[in-house]
Amino acid sequence: MRLEEPRLLADGIYTYGQPRTCDRLLAAVCDQDFAQRMFRFVNNNDIVPQLPPEPAYTHVEALRYIDTSGKVRDSMPLLTGLGDRAKGLTADMLAPASDTLRDHPVRRHIEALEKNLG
Repeated sequence: MRLEEPRLLADGIYTYGQPRTCDRLLAAVCDQDFAQRMFRFVNNNDIVPQLPPEPAYTHVEALRYIDTSGKVRDSMPLLTGLGDRAKGLTADMLAPASDTLRDHPVRRHIEALEKNLG
């Protein structure tokens, strides 16, 4: 199955804080058809990319993870990622769960991307 008209190839697909939108079959086709042209940015503990719950919905593989220091990473090892998520959750000791909402606005993504340019 092809998702894209061959004469109208997209230069790239960029998402920022996107919820899970695919079943496993659709995600696999997107990963194949848009390889090296899909970029899914997730800012640390942003709650939106964690919804709706798995396994009914999933993401494509093209993750770009923004860590608590604002660094954009192409991958994040499991233990390092868990430590970074904990660091984000404990950044505001008076409202630890607020990090899940604070990380979602697109301006937070833009700030991180601008920081990584220089």
